[in-house]
Amino acid sequence: MSLPARKPDWIRVRLPSGDGQERFNGLKETMRRRDLHTVCEEARCPNIFECWAQGTATIMILGETCTRGCRFCSVNTGNPEGFVDPREPENTGRALAGLDLAYVVVTMVDRDDLLDGGAAHVAQTIRRIKHYAPELLVETLLGDFQGVRRDVETVVKDGAPDVFAHNVEVVPRLQRPIRDARCSWERSVDVLKWAKEAGAGVTKSSLMVGLGETEDEVLEAMQRLRDADVDVVTLGQYLRPTKKHADVQRYVTPEEFARYEEKGLEMGFSFVASGPLVRSSYRAAEAFLHGVLTGKSEAARADRYGKKKRLSVVE
Repeated sequence: MSLPARKPDWIRVRLPSGDGQERFNGLKETMRRRDLHTVCEEARCPNIFECWAQGTATIMILGETCTRGCRFCSVNTGNPEGFVDPREPENTGRALAGLDLAYVVVTMVDRDDLLDGGAAHVAQTIRRIKHYAPELLVETLLGDFQGVRRDVETVVKDGAPDVFAHNVEVVPRLQRPIRDARCSWERSVDVLKWAKEAGAGVTKSSLMVGLGETEDEVLEAMQRLRDADVDVVTLGQYLRPTKKHADVQRYVTPEEFARYEEKGLEMGFSFVASGPLVRSSYRAAEAFLHGVLTGKSEAARADRYGKKKRLSVVE
């Protein structure tokens, strides 16, 4: 199926204005001044303007070079040769305490060059964030730690993030052509199971669509995540970051995304974010603070979000 000459209207990104523009500029300046990396920039996320304007961001730790090379991701690939900045946990905690945030996502590059995959560093970073900003809710969006259960447990037990996230990225059939060869659907699901068994209160995963999967394959993947006791799932349109990356096969319609949301809630997910521009950490504060972590009632959420029956980020 050939793609249209231009992207559909529902893929267009809104730029910030007024107070939103000021907050976006202020957050960007703070990130640069404190030498913090964000996946928002490294992965060329289309929602960077909206999320930063709202005061939410995803901090990337353990450097900016990933040891894996997935065909959808624009983060630098290479060998960091074991380098870890020992000041990073402290600096991250201090930096985030100075920002007007209620929810932060801490993600990482894969670090297969480290014996524990960076697990102890991640846990220490969470602890320092909680030390300086005890009210700040922390989500960790992490790699698979090469399938070592002990390292997953280190993050959960020693760091105690409010949300443990790990992305399966695409449906099982597309794992090999899209993700790095060292990744697998089975390993990713195991990581999510281990995190929950270790005591993670909320687990979360994400799927990209538009890479050649069928609707049935998406629903099957969602059901398998729910069978693994995953609480939250996000679904969004894959957009090719550069010409070197995997091609977009189709633009999924808002109506199809709405069906995924409806089916996901029927499956028993606590929260489903499904929309063309949704990303794993899209509108994190709104989604979780007013949905999962704060335990808001359906009635309260319906009133806040325009009398919708379900909290939805479908555009």
